[in-house]
Formats: sequence, C-alpha cells, structure tokens
Amino acid sequence: MVAKRRCVQSRTVRAKITIVGAGNVGATLAQRLAERDYADVVLVDIVEGLPQGKALDMLESGPIAGFDSAITGSNDYDATEGSDIAVITSGVPRKPGMSRDDLVMTNAKIVAGVAREVTKRSPRCILIVVANPVDGMAQLSLAISGFPRQRVLGMAGVLDTARFRTFIAREVGASVHDVQAHVLGGHGDTMVPLTRLSTVAGIPVAELVPADRLDTIVQRARDGGAEIVNLLKTGSAFYAPSAAVAQMVDAILLDTRQVLPCTVLLDGEYGVRGLFTGVPCRLGAAGLIDVVDVTLTREERDALHRSAEAVRQVVAVMDSRRAEIDPQLRPMLPEADRSAQA
Repeated sequence: MVAKRRCVQSRTVRAKITIVGAGNVGATLAQRLAERDYADVVLVDIVEGLPQGKALDMLESGPIAGFDSAITGSNDYDATEGSDIAVITSGVPRKPGMSRDDLVMTNAKIVAGVAREVTKRSPRCILIVVANPVDGMAQLSLAISGFPRQRVLGMAGVLDTARFRTFIAREVGASVHDVQAHVLGGHGDTMVPLTRLSTVAGIPVAELVPADRLDTIVQRARDGGAEIVNLLKTGSAFYAPSAAVAQMVDAILLDTRQVLPCTVLLDGEYGVRGLFTGVPCRLGAAGLIDVVDVTLTREERDALHRSAEAVRQVVAVMDSRRAEIDPQLRPMLPEADRSAQA
C-alpha cells in the first residue's frame, strides 16, 4: 500500500486514490493530493460533468504547480477499480425541519451505496470516511465492506485537534508547530479535549492560559464547524477538513507510522468494544497499526464513554431500520452490546 514509484517502460506506477463526492471537501482534497505528486486521483460524483470539469481544471494546473499526478473525473465507479485508498465525502448536511434520525438515515443510504460500489472494485483498499455523523458512517462502512477494522478509518479527530491547536496558538502568540494537543471522542459536541496533556513548546497549556480562557477555547473548538457555517451562511468548512484527510493519507501512503486521532472500531481499548470512537491511532501502509493507549483520568474516561454512547445511539437507529439502508445489511451491534458498552 506504500506509494509506488517503480518505472515500467518509462512510466511511473503510482498509488491510486479515489475520492467520492466532488463537492468542496472532495475537490479540495483532490487538489491537495494531486499537488503532493505521489498518487493518481479519481474524483467521482453523481452529478454529470461536475467531477469531469473539476478534474480537468486541476489537471491543467499541473505544469504550473509542478505535479504529474493524473486526475480523472467520473460518474462511473468502474474508474475507481484498483484503488489503494478510497475517501467517502458523500452525504448531505442537516436541513431545516430534518430530524437527527432522518439525517442519519439519509446519509446512511448514500454511504452504504458508495461503500458497496467502491469496495466491490477495490477489495484491498483502505476506506477513509468523512461523511457525517462520521463515527456512525464509519461503522456502517465497515459492515458493508466486510473489511477488517484496520482498513476502515473515520476522519474527525485530526480536524478537531487542528482547530484546538490553532486557537491555543493564537491565544498565546505561539507557532502552531509548537502546540501539541490531544482530542478524543466524537466530532463536535462530544469531543474530549485532553487539556492537561496539551503543551506549547513543552510547557503545559494550563500554565499559560487561565482556566476560564481555556474553557472558552475548548468550546470554540467544539463549535468550530458551526462557527464557519454561521459565517458562510451557505456551505460548511472544507479547507481544514480536506487538509485533515490529506494528513491521514500521507501517513498511510508514505508509511510514516504517525500517531493521529482517528475514529476506529475499538475492541476493548479504553473500555469500549464494538463501536467506532475517536482515539490516538498509529497509521501506516496497512491502515491502522495500533491504538495508542493514553492514561485517562476518571473524568476523561467518563467523557469518552459518553461520546461512545452517542455513537451507539446512532448505530442503533441504523440497526433498527437497516432493511431501508441495505436488505443484506447485518446488525452492526451485537445484541449484548445494544444496551451498554463493554
């Protein structure tokens, strides 16, 4: 799965990355990855002409930006065959009058279809799920694909951590490179920032920022997506989310073994079993290498379990209506796990 750079008849054989969804997140991600020049990119969308037009526009920027990556736009999943990584950005945002359960089911039907089509053509790929609610959609993608947990990852923690680091750096006037922070749990309201382990150039952030200001920073990180939505009026964040996915792709294709906060299926780690939850993960060529164990306080552990419980509720909704999603879909939570976490 490491990026391929061997030459065959004077042509470079590259890794192949599929991005499903040619909206702002997907298209910006395609551009970021193409400019890294380590993989060819396929951009897929159901809207006729949209992925083709964006792909062609990006391709024509190659001589200026200095990359040789091929970028292909398609409405057909056949173009994705043999992908090393597939990123699912497809989905819809919550609309006025739409209940939380309706949003879950709408996106579940989209994601299930995408996951089935992509994995049928690329049975050895690694899936990165971006569609929201990301923990639940990752759990669904795992069930649809039948992949081992190492090859299904959700993007959330990298983004939340980036927002948290940004606000800390701005508060203390430091470079973002000097800020280290850890965010666990779900995306948004249920994120669990480990402020006691966050540092600026090795100095605990609590020694640099008053408690009330730190609480404000934590809340702003939690509300990061909503703040941008409110400013844009239409649309949502895409620059930072696409950068977060690109960092995950780097770790996989370049086999860096970097530790990044991702949502993965837990198998007893942190006292959670059978649910996708955001935790520090070491990523490499095979996807998830291992979950990094961080010693939590009782309060932090309880917060992480509440976050996992929120995921369980989302998955329970999909389980109860799984025939609407996919008639072949089996229960995603074992019966014994439906009422409690391990």
